[in-house]
Amino acid sequence: VGVTPDRPILIDKFLENAIEAEADAIADGTDAFVPAVMEHIELAGIHSGDSACVIPPVSLAQEHIDTIYEYTRKIARELNVTGLMNIQYAIANNVVYVLEANPRASRTVPLVSKVCNVSMARIATQLMLGKKLHEIGLSSRNIPHYGVKEAVFPFNMYPEVDPILGPEMRSTGEVLGIADSFGLAFFKAEVAAQQLLPLDGTILITVSPKDRPAVSEIAQQFTRLGFKIKATQGTHESLASQGIPSEMILKMHEGRPNIADGIMNGEIQLVINTPSGKLSQYDDSYIRKAAIKYKVPYITTLAAAMAAAKGIAAHRQVKTEVKSLQQYHSEIK
Repeated sequence: VGVTPDRPILIDKFLENAIEAEADAIADGTDAFVPAVMEHIELAGIHSGDSACVIPPVSLAQEHIDTIYEYTRKIARELNVTGLMNIQYAIANNVVYVLEANPRASRTVPLVSKVCNVSMARIATQLMLGKKLHEIGLSSRNIPHYGVKEAVFPFNMYPEVDPILGPEMRSTGEVLGIADSFGLAFFKAEVAAQQLLPLDGTILITVSPKDRPAVSEIAQQFTRLGFKIKATQGTHESLASQGIPSEMILKMHEGRPNIADGIMNGEIQLVINTPSGKLSQYDDSYIRKAAIKYKVPYITTLAAAMAAAKGIAAHRQVKTEVKSLQQYHSEIK
């Protein structure tokens, strides 16, 4: 292959099972302030606009959080950014990678502002007009509550579109849930996004072969919560080998009654389905499309499924009370 300046070759290297995170910064050209680090719930590979995220992070090591703060401030200073900047990161094999740095306001700015009680847009405007960060007097503070951002999708208006997530952004809006625990904040965010998680009933679990080793922990969580589990053959056999009970259900091409019948007849209250991909002999998009058609909440990543289990558990344990944003802000020290 002839490689010349006129015929360049782009070689991409993908990070497997990487956790994605991002940080918004306010900078004055010589210094930068980072209110918080956001951890994405879905793994890297899902567009940041489509991924749910949580402030403060729930699973990142403190050393990685410190590294993200340090990198964000350094990059903002080196680029002489005045105003707002957003940087996206991936953490894989104990290494923090910088994915991209955008010297502009991000869609997450209003969310970070509300969770952290920092008026980022107003402060950035003051800096762009000549003020310096040291004059404003910002300082890092501990956030005692959790804020979960969830994406809102238009798939209910496009019934023939497969609602699978990937590197291309498909969401048309975002919502925010705030609570004293991560689980409850996630549950609130799902309610706001009109994904009403069930408190009991039956869950369908059908995942691709590569996800089967990891799905057992999620199935155990839902079993402890009292849910019944229906699973397709491969997933059923994988769960059985781990001692987790489930009822086998047929795929559409295997006969009837099948998954589509179960969803249509109201026998399934939540669908957990990771796509089998283009290498599969059979198309499994009908599962996700049926869930949308009959208004059954659906989840297409294992990370979101685990968060959903935590959310349901938290909602059961704690009576949800109305708490104003000002009350949450008063508790930030």
